Amino acid sequence: MSPRRRHILFRCSGLLLAGTLLLGSCRQDETRTLAEELDQAIADKPLYEARKEARIDELRRLRAIPGFTPRQEYEINTRLYREFKKYQLDSAIRYVERNVELGRQLDSTRCIVESQLRLARLYSSSGMSIEARALLESIDRATLSGPLLHAYYRAYSQFYQHYAALTDQPGYNSISQAYLDSMLGARQTGSLRYQLASTTRLAGQMPRDSAEVLLLELFAKIAPDDTHHAEVAYMLGSFYRSQGDEQNALKYYMISALTDVRLSIKENASFQSLATLYYGNGDLARAFKYSQAAIEDAIFSKVQFRTAQMSELYSIISVSHQAKEIKTKNKLQHYLLLISILSAILVLLFAFVFRQMRKFYRIKEELSHINGELARLNDELAEKNEQLSDANAVKMQYIARFFDLCSMYIDKLDDYRKRLKKLAEDRKYDALYRQLKSTSMLETEQGELYKNFDAIFLNLYPSFVDDFNALLNEDERIELRSRVLLNKELRIYALLRLGITDSMKIASFLRCSISTVYNYRSKVRNKASVSREEFEKMVMKIGTIHRREE
Repeated sequence: MSPRRRHILFRCSGLLLAGTLLLGSCRQDETRTLAEELDQAIADKPLYEARKEARIDELRRLRAIPGFTPRQEYEINTRLYREFKKYQLDSAIRYVERNVELGRQLDSTRCIVESQLRLARLYSSSGMSIEARALLESIDRATLSGPLLHAYYRAYSQFYQHYAALTDQPGYNSISQAYLDSMLGARQTGSLRYQLASTTRLAGQMPRDSAEVLLLELFAKIAPDDTHHAEVAYMLGSFYRSQGDEQNALKYYMISALTDVRLSIKENASFQSLATLYYGNGDLARAFKYSQAAIEDAIFSKVQFRTAQMSELYSIISVSHQAKEIKTKNKLQHYLLLISILSAILVLLFAFVFRQMRKFYRIKEELSHINGELARLNDELAEKNEQLSDANAVKMQYIARFFDLCSMYIDKLDDYRKRLKKLAEDRKYDALYRQLKSTSMLETEQGELYKNFDAIFLNLYPSFVDDFNALLNEDERIELRSRVLLNKELRIYALLRLGITDSMKIASFLRCSISTVYNYRSKVRNKASVSREEFEKMVMKIGTIHRREE
């Protein structure tokens, strides 16, 4: 091989190695970020659970309204079942048992079988294996077709999967797999559950690259707020784990766990897998945290097979974690002793340092340099103060203008008083009454007040209308009539920009009701091209950049 070719080969190898190291670093950063998000989500669990409970309470209140037909109650119970099935099994069981009764009242075979299959799955998850098997055996498979046959095979598959976990007899997993094959044979291709199962099967029969593409395509189709998002992410994590790619396995297990926490899914497997991976890597702190989250979720939801799976692992991790804590504590004690010894040495060294005080002249030179920098900074500060003085002078001009307005209104009120007094002295009571009854002066003065307010505000923020319109959808922007500076909508947000956020004060200034102010604010937020939450924050920043530049 020529020297030139060896040189090119060496450079290519170097670039390939650098690219591999860079990719590994990016993956580690992504995993670290996801771990931080997951830790925060675990801390925010009560918030997500409160949202879940709010949805459940709303359905319960709806169910408590009298006068529903059995069909309507069946549908509400179904919605409650879907909320509870991966949250609290005993509550889900209660509503599905009621649906079995309602199915008999409706004389609907579909409703009865559908509810019985759901109940069998819930029974097997909660450890009621005898009841689940009896319920499944009571259903005549020959009478089923379509979605019900698909659900029947799925229920049997889950039953044997849960039974294998509860009894620690892996042999039942082959029976579970056989029923899963039968479910795939039912070919409910429009069902997402069928797509999940078939994708898992196909991925196991394909080369690694093809299987990865297939799973990632399915993952991209499912929204993050869908419970199936957690399942597909878990499938991806398990796939990468089987391929020995622990970084990607951790990534997708964490995505699955994040979805579980945010959707309050208590029947989950992602925390268990994360705990196992981190335990294998020696990160006992994270392994303990995730195993604790897994066991808490399993106990809360009363999913017996998950509790059975986690109990032994949690005990092992907990013991290891405690042993590590004790070891760390002993190390800290040793370090404390070492620090004490070093402190004593430092005291002895202090005498030596004292003799080195002669070298402080160098510090004086540095101080001289710092003083020069301080002088320069003082000059800059003086310049800034001068700019602030200019700004204060502008403010004083506007304050003076408001004083003039107040003086003018006092003169007008005095003139008005004199006219009324004159009418009273001349005993022109009808004219006096008409004057008192008329609102024309109030309306005129109110109009003048708004004109003055608009003019003063636009002097302060000359680009307010254009900047405000820039925050709205293009077809919803406000167009003002000729010689109109601000309309009522703009005036409300002008007051907000000035820091007046109390709707009662705004309503008082604009002489309208508080509900009118709320309605205007809500109407404008709905027109915003940005999010409703960010809209008013961005309004409060209008003019800030412009004034800084000035």
